[in-house]
Amino acid sequence: MRGFLASSIGVTCAAALALPLALPAPAQAGPPAVTSEPAVPGSTQSLPLVPLGADRALGSAAPEQGLTRRGVRPFSLVGVVWDNPASELHGRVQVRTRAVGNHHWSGWQDIETHNREHAADPDTPEGASRRVRGSTAPLWVGSSDGVEVRVQAEEAAESEGAGGAEGAGGAEGEERVTVPGDSPLPRGLHLELVDPGADPPRAGVAPAAAPPRSGAQVGRAPLHASVGRAPLHAPVGGARAGVSMSAQSAGDPSGAPADNSRADALPSETAVASAANTDLAPLGALEIPALSQQETERAFLAARPGTERVKPYIGARPRIITRRGWGANEKLRERGFIYTKKVKAAFVHHTGSGNNYSCSQSPSVIRSIYRYHVVSSGWRDIGYNFLVDKCGNIYEGRAGGVAKPVMGAHTLGFNSNSMGIAVLGSYNNTKPSSAALKAIARLSAWKLGLYGANPRGKTYLKSGGGNLYRKGKNVRLNVISGHRDGFATECPGRLLYGKLGTARKEAARYQGR
Repeated sequence: MRGFLASSIGVTCAAALALPLALPAPAQAGPPAVTSEPAVPGSTQSLPLVPLGADRALGSAAPEQGLTRRGVRPFSLVGVVWDNPASELHGRVQVRTRAVGNHHWSGWQDIETHNREHAADPDTPEGASRRVRGSTAPLWVGSSDGVEVRVQAEEAAESEGAGGAEGAGGAEGEERVTVPGDSPLPRGLHLELVDPGADPPRAGVAPAAAPPRSGAQVGRAPLHASVGRAPLHAPVGGARAGVSMSAQSAGDPSGAPADNSRADALPSETAVASAANTDLAPLGALEIPALSQQETERAFLAARPGTERVKPYIGARPRIITRRGWGANEKLRERGFIYTKKVKAAFVHHTGSGNNYSCSQSPSVIRSIYRYHVVSSGWRDIGYNFLVDKCGNIYEGRAGGVAKPVMGAHTLGFNSNSMGIAVLGSYNNTKPSSAALKAIARLSAWKLGLYGANPRGKTYLKSGGGNLYRKGKNVRLNVISGHRDGFATECPGRLLYGKLGTARKEAARYQGR
C-alpha cells in the first residue's frame, strides 16, 4: 500500500502534529541525505573482501573471501554488505575482533547471514532505491581496533564440519560447483565497521540531579542531555530557520511557561525530527514521559473532540526515549517522513546483534544499527519503529512521530499499516528478559490502542510480496505477530517468539480488556 510522505522541510504548524492520528498531506520526498560525513560523530569503514584459501585464482568467484587479521580505526559493530539486495548469501560469515586497549582477540563469532527479510516492501521508493544493498544482520562487538573476517559459500562452510563458532550453519540449498566465472557468493562483498561515536556531549552546566522518583525504573539508559529536562507538556515556543511552531499548539492546559531556548539550540534536522512529537513532549525533548492510565485516556479523548465519550481501550503511555535522547545524527537519514494509513498490527523482531551489551550501551548500539541501516545498507532511516533493550527501556526508531503511523522497513511485504518493535539482542538460544517482554506489552497496548486494535485479536494485512505470501494476498495475522509470521525467517528468535502469547495477554490487560 502506498505510503504518505510529509516533507520535513519547513514544518509550519505544530497544530497538524497535535493529533496523533492525523495524516499529513502527501508531498514529494526530499533528496537522500549525503552519506559522506566527518568521522565525528560516528563513522563507517567499508573494506572490500578478498579471496582466501586455495581458490584465490578465481578472484571474485572464490567460494571463500575475507580479510586477514589487521588493525583498524576503532569500531563497535560489524556487518557484511554486497551489491545486489536481491542476492542472498548462502553460507557462513564469521568475525573475530581485538578489544581496544589490549592485545586480546575474541574467538570466531557468527554473523546472521539472512537479513533480506528486514527491508522496505518491494515496489516502494525505498525498496527500489539504487542505494539499497544486500546485507547481513549487524553484530555488536564492543569497542575494538582489530578485525579478521571470513565468508564461506555454503559448500565450503559445510566442508568445515563442526569447527568454528557455535550456532553456525547457512541456509539449506542445492550443491554448488565453483567454476571460473561462477560466483557462489554475492558480488561486491564489503566488511562494514561502524563506530557509533561518543555519546552526545553536555553543553553548558548540567542542572542539579533531582532525587529519584518513587518507583523509578531500574536499569534506565542514561540520557546524554545537552539541555535540562523541561516541564512535561510545556508549550513549544520560539522558532528556528525552517521550523515554525505555534506556541499554543502543544500547550499544557495548566499554562506552564514555554521553553524558548530549545528550538534555538537545535540543529534544523534535529528540530524537524523532534517536532513530530511535540504533541507529546516539548521540542528537543530527550524522552516522552510516561502517563498514567487516566492521563492517557484523557489525552486520547481530547484529541478526538466530538466523538462519543466512552472509555477507550488503550494502555497507559510508556516512557519513550526519543531519537535525540539516544543521539541520532539526523543528517544521515533521508529527508521527510513516510506514513501509512493506520497501525493494525505490531511485528516483534530481534536485532540479531548479539547479547553482549549493557543497558548503558544501548544508545550506542542503536546509533550503530541506525548507521548500518542507512550508510551501509542504503535505507532511508533505521528500519524499526521502536527498539527495546534488555532493561525494558523503549526507544523511538524511525523518525516521524511515535504516535503516528510511520512506515518502517522491518517486515518485508507487511510494512504498510503495521509497526515494528525490535528487541536488542539475539533470542534463538537466549531467553528474553521479563523487562523487555513487559516493555513490548506496554508499548503495544498504548500504540495499538491509539488505532483501536485489540492485542489478542486478529487482523488482515495485504502482502506486498515475500517468500510466504504472494503480493496482493490478504493475510490473517495476530495483531501482535512475530516477524516469522509474515516471512520465512528465524526472527524474532525461537525463545522470544515463544513469549508472544504472554505479550498479547498482558497488552490486552493493560488496555482494560
